[in-house]
Amino acid sequence: MITIITATHKPYRMPANSMYLPVQVGAAGRDSIGYQRDDDGPNISSLNPYYCELTGLYWGWKNLNSDYIGLAHYRRHFRGNKRGETPFDSILSTVEVEKLLQTTDVILPKKRKYYIETVSNHYAHTHYKEDLDKTREVIAELYPDYLISFDRHMKSTSSHMFNMFIMKKELADQYCEFLFSILEELQKQVDYTKYDPFQARLFGRISELLLDVWIYKNHIKYTEVPMISMEPVPWLKKGIAFLKAKFFGKKYKGSF
Repeated sequence: MITIITATHKPYRMPANSMYLPVQVGAAGRDSIGYQRDDDGPNISSLNPYYCELTGLYWGWKNLNSDYIGLAHYRRHFRGNKRGETPFDSILSTVEVEKLLQTTDVILPKKRKYYIETVSNHYAHTHYKEDLDKTREVIAELYPDYLISFDRHMKSTSSHMFNMFIMKKELADQYCEFLFSILEELQKQVDYTKYDPFQARLFGRISELLLDVWIYKNHIKYTEVPMISMEPVPWLKKGIAFLKAKFFGKKYKGSF
């Protein structure tokens, strides 16, 4: 059985395929919107303002018994081969996932390429460098054998983003143990309450960088699949914000 957690905080059109499980993230203290809640069973739902879609992943890690699990977003999905009138017609199907997993360990979205700066520089320009430095210190303490992989990835100019993946549950268990133990310690050491709501979501952003660190260190075989957006992407606005961050020190103020 394959279950792809589709993280959402609001009602939204969902894939018709039963492989996709809509999960209401940040559900703690909120009314139900008709989807699986991330505060049902062992959970960190209350941390959603800081952990973003990871509260849905944590819920799946602790509560799902599927053979394979994955993570996608209400407005971001893996793209399959089929084309249609809307982006929803092109979402990766169960048959396509099963075929891919016959020859790979993990399905990931295609890398985001920064070209003119490294992963660490991009994070420092758009968010707060000290949080990334503190992450390295936590890894040095908890997982020192991952430092080479961490430093390698920070010096690269591309990264698998959005916390999206599909993998065997056993592998996902290993990854989540690695990821959430680092974030738990980082949470103790960073005063994220001083940040505005956008920058306070640092744990969700740091985690995007840690997925590749884990994959490289453990020599995990992966296959890339294009990511498809359910909504128009404001590429011009994103490009301008990227250049302002790099050359003028204007940190991001919101998502695109």
